[in-house]
Amino acid sequence: MFLKRLYDPKLAQASYLLGCTRSGEALVVDPNRNIDLYLQAAESEGLRIGHVTETHIHADFVSGSRELAQQAGARLYLSDAGGSDWRYGYAAGAGATPLREGSGFSVGTVEIRIVHVPGHTPEHLTLLVTDTASAAEPMGAFTGDFISVGDVGRPDLLERAVKVRGTMERSARQLFQSLQRFRAFPDYLQIWPGHGAGSACGKSLGAVPQTTLGYEKRFNWAFSVTDEDEFVRAVLAGQPDPPRYFAEMKRINQSGPRLLDGIRRPPRLPPARLAAVLAQGAPVVDTRPAPEFALGAVPGTINIPKNRAFTTWAGSLLPYDQDFYLVTDGGGAETVDELARDLAGIGLDRIAGYFEAETVEATSRAHLQTIPALTLSQVRAGIKVGGATLLDVRSEAEWKTGHAPRSLNIPVGDLDGRLNDIPRERSIIVHCQSGARAAIAASLLMARGFSDVQLFPGGFAEWRAAGEPQEKAGN
Repeated sequence: MFLKRLYDPKLAQASYLLGCTRSGEALVVDPNRNIDLYLQAAESEGLRIGHVTETHIHADFVSGSRELAQQAGARLYLSDAGGSDWRYGYAAGAGATPLREGSGFSVGTVEIRIVHVPGHTPEHLTLLVTDTASAAEPMGAFTGDFISVGDVGRPDLLERAVKVRGTMERSARQLFQSLQRFRAFPDYLQIWPGHGAGSACGKSLGAVPQTTLGYEKRFNWAFSVTDEDEFVRAVLAGQPDPPRYFAEMKRINQSGPRLLDGIRRPPRLPPARLAAVLAQGAPVVDTRPAPEFALGAVPGTINIPKNRAFTTWAGSLLPYDQDFYLVTDGGGAETVDELARDLAGIGLDRIAGYFEAETVEATSRAHLQTIPALTLSQVRAGIKVGGATLLDVRSEAEWKTGHAPRSLNIPVGDLDGRLNDIPRERSIIVHCQSGARAAIAASLLMARGFSDVQLFPGGFAEWRAAGEPQEKAGN
C-alpha cells in the first residue's frame, strides 16, 4: 500500500492519495479544486486514479471530487448517509456510487470500509483502510473533520454558517455518540485527519499531520468528557465565528461545483481599462500589501493583501455571481496563477482580468487616494475633539470581551450590509486587534464612498496595552 498526504497550508486542508502498488490503482480522498496536484502525484508514483471520494460536504473549500473523477475517468463515491436534506444533488447525474454505513470498495488489495459518523455534518463518513496484502484488520482511518489531532470537528456550522436553525445541539449530541462508538476501535488505528492548525472547522486543531486513536483517547479533550450534556456545552463553547463564505461552499458542494476544465490564467489588461471597469461597478481587488495601498491606491479598489488570510477575506467580501478583477503586487504570471488557484479553491472563479501593479504607478498622484494612519494620541484627539466615530471591525465575540468606550462594532464581513449604520458626516477611525482587518475595512469604506476614513494600525492591542479605558458587553 502507498499513502501520500497532500496539504494546502492556506486552507489548512489535507487530501490523501492512497495506492495499491500491485494493481497500480489509486484513491484520492477529499481533493480540492486544484486537480492537477493529484494527477501529477499519481503519475509520479506510477499510479492510476480509479477512485475518488470525500468524507463529507465541505464548508471551507470547493470540492474537486467531481472534476477529478471526470478528468481521471475514475469512479466517484459520495455519502448517502445524511438523510434527504443532506444528499448530494448532483450524485445521480455524475454516476456516483452511494456510500452508507457498512458499505465499501476495494483499491487493488486495499479495502475501504465506511463508518457513518454524524456530528460535524449529518452525512459525515470515516473511511477505514485495510491493507489485505499483509493484514486482516484496519490500519488507519481517513476521519475528515470528525477526529483531528487534539480536537474534533465543530458541530455548529450548519446553524451558524448555513443558518439551519436548531441544529447545533442535536449535531453536538450526534458527535458525542459517534465518538463513543469510535472508542471500540483499537488504539493502534492511525488517524489521518482532513485539517490541520489554522482551519476554522475546529477550535484548536493540531499541526501534527497524523495521530493514533489511542493517543487521542488519552490526550484529546473530547474523549475525556464522558457526560453527554457536559460534552455539548464544551464543544459549543468558544467556537470562532465561521467565515461568511462557508454557507456558499456548502451550497456549491451539495449542488455540484462548476466544472472548470482546469484553472486558467485570466487575461492581463492595459492600465487604461481600469477606469472603465470601475465605472461599470465591477469589484476590483488590489492585492498589494496594506501599507503600499494606504500610501496610494486607485479610488474604488478594495485592498485584500496577498497573504495567508487572502482567501478568507476574498470569500467574505467578493460576490459569487459577478465578474471581478485583480490588481497584482507585481509578482508576474506566477503570482496571477497562484491567486487564480486560491480563489477558484473557494468558488471565486469569475476573474475577468488582472492589472499589473504598474497600473497604480501610471496613475497621477493627484488621482490616487491615501488612508492616513493615526497614532494612539491622534486617535484620542480625534474622538475627544473631532467627534470621530471609532469603528471596531473585530468579531462580535472579540468586542464583547473588551472594547474602547463608545466604539461601534461591525465585523469586516458585515460592513457591506451595514453601511447605513455608519455616520457619514463624521471622521471614521477604523481599528481591529492589530491592524490587518482594519486596513481591509478602511479600503472597503472608501470604495463605498466614505471620504474621511483613517486607520489606527495599533488597534485594540495597543489601546489596551497603554491602559486606555475599556468596556465589556453589558457594562
